[in-house]
Amino acid sequence: MDPSHRVLSDCDVLVIGDTIKEIGPRLEVPEGTFEIDASGGIVMPGMIDTHRHMWQTTMRGYGADWTLSQYFVWYYLEHGMKFRPEDIATGNLLSAYDALDAGVTTSVDWSHGLSTLDHAEAAVDALEGTGGRFVFAPGNIFAGPNEWSTTPEFKDFVARRNPRSDMFKFQLAFDVTGDPSFPEKAAFEAARELDLSVTTHAGVWGATNDDGVRLMHEHGFMTPGTVYVHAATLSNDSYQRIAATGGTVSLSTESEQSCGQGYPPSWILRQHNVPMSLSIDTSVWFSSDLFTAMRTTLGADRSYEHMAAHEKGETVTHSALRAEQVVGWSTHGGAHALGLDHAVGRLEVGKKADIVLLKNENSPGTFPVLHPYGHVALQAGRGDVQTVLVNGRVVKHDHRLVGVDMKAVQGRVAETVEYLQSALGADAWAKGMNPDIPEARILDNPYMYTDYHSANTRSV
Repeated sequence: MDPSHRVLSDCDVLVIGDTIKEIGPRLEVPEGTFEIDASGGIVMPGMIDTHRHMWQTTMRGYGADWTLSQYFVWYYLEHGMKFRPEDIATGNLLSAYDALDAGVTTSVDWSHGLSTLDHAEAAVDALEGTGGRFVFAPGNIFAGPNEWSTTPEFKDFVARRNPRSDMFKFQLAFDVTGDPSFPEKAAFEAARELDLSVTTHAGVWGATNDDGVRLMHEHGFMTPGTVYVHAATLSNDSYQRIAATGGTVSLSTESEQSCGQGYPPSWILRQHNVPMSLSIDTSVWFSSDLFTAMRTTLGADRSYEHMAAHEKGETVTHSALRAEQVVGWSTHGGAHALGLDHAVGRLEVGKKADIVLLKNENSPGTFPVLHPYGHVALQAGRGDVQTVLVNGRVVKHDHRLVGVDMKAVQGRVAETVEYLQSALGADAWAKGMNPDIPEARILDNPYMYTDYHSANTRSV
């Protein structure tokens, strides 16, 4: 996992302080060095999730049978406003530990449930001290981005809470509807003033498509560092614009497969040489580990390749997408997307020590290791994550998080679930697991700050 694509056998990795100091066989180390036995395992860089709605993690699995429209109705239009600051904090806390347990050392908190600045403060407070590396992306789905991002209070919040370090930094999270009046322009200007990159759901069927990308490009807001999430229903012109302006795409393949954003687009992004990273999206539906993201991405890409060949009466004899590439998207691809490739994403001397050891001597599924990239992408799971280091600090060892009172976390989560059940009522809570779209209003486009509709949006 270095630029030379080397796979090293029987080697040591020496960490001093927060940095990888040496890699090689039988290293001489300072007296008193703590040794972690990795024999028979795989040592890899910490994984990087570039798009996770961490605040929703207390509702793990609740939306298993939702469509994207039902997700929009539940969070955007009906119940998302019921989350208190402490509920946002609890979701973030659970998600942070969930990520570390699965070997995800860097997470983007795509925090779009922040109806007030008290919610934003609580979200940041929850992440601090968990031991993870974070990019905090505040947003507010209950108001136009031109409103909440431009207030003096929000700008003061960013100035106070953004340390601009490799361990914690900010993005700005909002979407672009395609409304010709471009109401999101002020939010881009705010991001520029605050020196923040933008992360945006683009190419989501019925909600954000080519018009939004075109408006961003025409106004000069497609810049290096912009992360386009999903990007599943765009034209070649939009993909070319992303590639030409130095943007990257965050693939949430499980979500794209299940919810209707569009077919997972890695196959066409490869054609346009658009850099990619991987992400979870939300645990209200999906698994919270990047092993599953790698596996589903590899499967979706290869499935498309086979189907396209079969339609032409042809047979695929060699896979274009390889296991090494999706492992790369989950590590140094994420680091590149977040502007952290100087620090993390590779096992390389001088990089920060974000390191994962996959080893489980009690599992027959962990041996033999013949093809390390293939093993990580198609064989391994969170139960194989034996040890995790973030910035040189051991946060998980012997398959257990270090210094975490999981009972206390469980208690906080139970309080939030109990509150939400009470706030909604038992009937609404039960119905929400398989909700109907409200008869009075059907929207593909959930953004309430604009009346804009395109051919792909409708209301009744």
